[in-house]
Amino acid sequence: MDAKLQQIMRQIPSMDRLLALPWVAEYEKKLGRETVKSLLSELLSRQRAEIVKNSDTAFDAGTIAEDARKLMKKKATPSLRPVVNATGVVIHTNLGRSLLAKEAIDEVVSVAGSYSTLEYSLEEGARGHRNDHAEWLLKRLTGAEAAIVVNNNAAAVILALTALAKDKESIVSRGELVEIGGSFRIPEIMALSGTKMVEVGTTNRTHLSDYEDAITDESAMLLKVHPSNYRVAGFHSSVPREELASLAHSRGLILMEDLGSGMLIDASAAGLSSENDPTVAQSLKAGCDVVTFSGDKLLGGPQIGAIVGKRELIEKLKGQQLLRALRVDKITLAAFEATLRLYLRGDERSVPTVEMIFRTEEELRAGARKLARRLRALLKTTRLLRYSLEVVPAKDAVGGGSFPQAELAGYAAALGIPEMGSAGKLAERLRLCSVPVVAGAADDKVLFHIRTLREGDDERIAAALSEVLEIGKEGGN
Repeated sequence: MDAKLQQIMRQIPSMDRLLALPWVAEYEKKLGRETVKSLLSELLSRQRAEIVKNSDTAFDAGTIAEDARKLMKKKATPSLRPVVNATGVVIHTNLGRSLLAKEAIDEVVSVAGSYSTLEYSLEEGARGHRNDHAEWLLKRLTGAEAAIVVNNNAAAVILALTALAKDKESIVSRGELVEIGGSFRIPEIMALSGTKMVEVGTTNRTHLSDYEDAITDESAMLLKVHPSNYRVAGFHSSVPREELASLAHSRGLILMEDLGSGMLIDASAAGLSSENDPTVAQSLKAGCDVVTFSGDKLLGGPQIGAIVGKRELIEKLKGQQLLRALRVDKITLAAFEATLRLYLRGDERSVPTVEMIFRTEEELRAGARKLARRLRALLKTTRLLRYSLEVVPAKDAVGGGSFPQAELAGYAAALGIPEMGSAGKLAERLRLCSVPVVAGAADDKVLFHIRTLREGDDERIAAALSEVLEIGKEGGN
């Protein structure tokens, strides 16, 4: 190592010097002393490696201490954090999908902190079945003969295909061989289950005769798959469930539908058509023998996969060894049961997802005006010379692959602050606040969509904006 390099290396603060900094004790309490030392060691090693790689690299010893402090703060902050969803997308997959109702949260807290009847029958004083907590409710709400739950809808599809069509043929339209978020591909899922996929029709048109011609002695089921966000417009046709059911039953086959989202109520009052997104009960009534769906999408509960349908078929699923690997924990079951009971008593508007979807334009406009007044009052206390703030119509969405072609008419508070740079820059600063705010943007303005704001979010947005303005004072544009 040459003399110049040695001189630079000596400027790097030692581990003891960094550990003696006054703010380190706070992070030792949060992370543990050994973790703090390990993080500092990694930071110092990276700095030394960078200097060796390029001895002309600008170096400031004080920067290492600041970098260390930022690193400690990041590691001491939980990565899974609450955020304000101001995007207008109700079932926002990246932001955790559906929110739980208060009743569901209360049940989760109650069950999480005590022993429970997860697999215990109080009447018999013996082992019970965890599926019992949801089955009766699902049967009552959908009209199904039987039901079973697993940890998500992908698991539900795999379990059903494995139990009902392993080593046999499952016939599916090419137009429904979709890939859903996270590389969930129907062909791969079918292969994993052991069923033999038989594609029929074309991407845009599939006829009943295509299914008829594909049926052989090895066929076990006709499979219908919700296409999620994917849609073919224009010259397009698919076979109605009723016709598929008639064909399947006349040939001794099962008709299974992967419904994706689990809507339990009619959404037409919110301007949403059930043609491509029927309720679970409508799918069963149309003749489907088995229907799978998610609990954390349109149903508005926790992440869970439900399978409902004919009793003899569901019993086969209950006896499948794979079920143990896919079973649901007590926390999820508590939240799911509480959510279903809200539907049972006709109180589905207490489910946040349902409540947000059914919000009226008048309610949204009033909410946007209220938020705008609050932000305007805040902005008037700052040194900003120019800003724009107005209430504007906005396009909201259900999200989660549900009703992909439908737009929900909404309202937003639109904020533009030229001094802060572009709308993208302002949105980024809001995301990096103590309580992150995730918003939309249009016409170089940040849009705070009202539909997805919860109680107290007005205050959180105002606090985040105040934090951003302080950042702007210090760092400029």
